[in-house]
Amino acid sequence: MADRKYGVEPPPTETEVRQADWYGEDISGQEHTRVAFVGVDLTETTDDGAVFTECTFRDCRFNLSRHSEAAFLNCTFTGCSFFQASFTGCKLVGSMFDRCSFDLMTVTGGDWSFVGLPGADLSRATLTGARMREADLVGARAVGATLRHLDLSAAWFHGTDLSGADLRGSDLSALDPRTVELAGAEVDVTQAVVLVTALGLRVRPDVPE
Repeated sequence: MADRKYGVEPPPTETEVRQADWYGEDISGQEHTRVAFVGVDLTETTDDGAVFTECTFRDCRFNLSRHSEAAFLNCTFTGCSFFQASFTGCKLVGSMFDRCSFDLMTVTGGDWSFVGLPGADLSRATLTGARMREADLVGARAVGATLRHLDLSAAWFHGTDLSGADLRGSDLSALDPRTVELAGAEVDVTQAVVLVTALGLRVRPDVPE
């Protein structure tokens, strides 16, 4: 399992739900604390405002699920699939993802601060308008991903592959262009200045003498 930032241990669970079939169910408004969900099928579930606190999800399927204003606080996801899952205005503060798949997952708004996505493959994911302060993206692969208007201040980027990614509007102040792959990435003018400055260059107008 990938380590959490600073070596923090995942919270212990107290109860377990194993191999449950929640396919297509409406789990809106449910609240779960320190529950281990193992092999649970959440495909096509509808979730408006459910709250999961310090829960663990192992080998669970979130494919085609829809989550709105939901919260997964300090949760751990291991070996889970999020094919075409959508998260709108959700809070995943402090949650950790290990060996999960994110094909065609969409994230719109919400707070994903302190989330752990080390080594994650986000190449086919779309994340827009979310707060991702101090997110761990070390070694993540986001080739061609859409990562727009994200608050990535103080995020960890070492070894991240952002080749061909659309990064326009995102806070890249924590990104060191010498430690990531950026070939073909799309940035706006303000971001370009930030990246050039990070390389130690000075941007000055060319005033005729």
